Amino acid sequence: MESGDSNIIIHVISVLFNMSWQIFWPLAFGLILSSFIRHLLPVDTVVKHLGKTDAKSLTFTTILGMVSSSCSYAAASLSHTLLAKKATLANAMAFLVSSTNLIVEMFIVLVALMGWTFLWGEVIGGLILIATVGFLFSRFYPKEVEQELRQHIESAEPAKHAHSDCGMDMSSMKSETSDCGMDMSNMKHDHSMHHHMDMPAQEETGLMSKITKSAGFFQMDLAMIGKEILIGVVVSSILIALVPQEGWKALFISNDVGLPTWLHSLLDVIIGIFVAMIAYVCSVGNLILAAALWHGGISFGGVIGFILADVLTIPMMGVYKKYYGKRPTKWMVGLLFLSILFTGLCVDAIFNGFGWVSPDQTVRALNQSGLGMNMTTVMNLIFIPLSIWYYRLGKKANAGMGMSM
Repeated sequence: MESGDSNIIIHVISVLFNMSWQIFWPLAFGLILSSFIRHLLPVDTVVKHLGKTDAKSLTFTTILGMVSSSCSYAAASLSHTLLAKKATLANAMAFLVSSTNLIVEMFIVLVALMGWTFLWGEVIGGLILIATVGFLFSRFYPKEVEQELRQHIESAEPAKHAHSDCGMDMSSMKSETSDCGMDMSNMKHDHSMHHHMDMPAQEETGLMSKITKSAGFFQMDLAMIGKEILIGVVVSSILIALVPQEGWKALFISNDVGLPTWLHSLLDVIIGIFVAMIAYVCSVGNLILAAALWHGGISFGGVIGFILADVLTIPMMGVYKKYYGKRPTKWMVGLLFLSILFTGLCVDAIFNGFGWVSPDQTVRALNQSGLGMNMTTVMNLIFIPLSIWYYRLGKKANAGMGMSM
């Protein structure tokens, strides 16, 4: 092997290690916190409120998505289930975007990696996107195409969704193993989700019982999104290690071109969305790549558009086609694209208009040396053993329920 090739491999491995070290504790903390939220507020308690589209239903949808804390594919499976339960299409699509972009672990990693300005951009952008999706899908999705979509769902209903793409199909619960390790397609509805997490150890009561049940959600979350996060970190680390900053800048429109501000913003948001479409990175994993794009010179709205567009990756489109059919998927993708584009433009206008962000705003260095006595090291020393213990506790709890992941 050439020494140059060896140096490149060592550099990529170094970047990968440092990236993993930077995001481990905020990601572990976010997933643990999310598991407690899901235990305290089970998602099936609000499904009954989604039969019509209004401000109240979109609020419930947002809460439902936030507590589901899903990867893109699990979110697609759950939104498919909501439609099978007769939720409106607008509510199901609002759930899809809220469960991938308004989740606790993403917020924590976003602050740790890019700062508070980007967190508020994501929150405001997520809320604008939910409202936009609710409006566009309720007003402009053709009724005959929606009828075709629902017929496609009903025709597949006898299969009971035994092999959903990310396993979080909650129409009823089976113990079969899906691609992401959690097929919830045969869940009984006589009890809420957290009642189904009761563990065999009957002697566990009080706080330990709550921790054990929450750990089950933590283990299932990792079974679903662990591979996605790993892919995201690896792909992002390789790109950060191998693509120089000038390479990223070549992807975007230079400020020196002299385009009108609105047109420059529009092009950057479109570029951000298309990069997300081909990146195949999940909602949490793509935050590192988002930081790389920001360092490369993309606009603030372009960054937010890129992050929000994880529901439009090429593999996700294949999932939609499988769930809903070809023509319904075309309309779905088109309206989601327009919704994300509008949201990115709004966020860019709001944050630049109020002077909340500037082109030279700095974020944390993409390739920091993570070792040394600093905040990251201290938190990782706490959360690495804690997350291992918590995962094992959840795996044991789920195995006791016959839900081997």
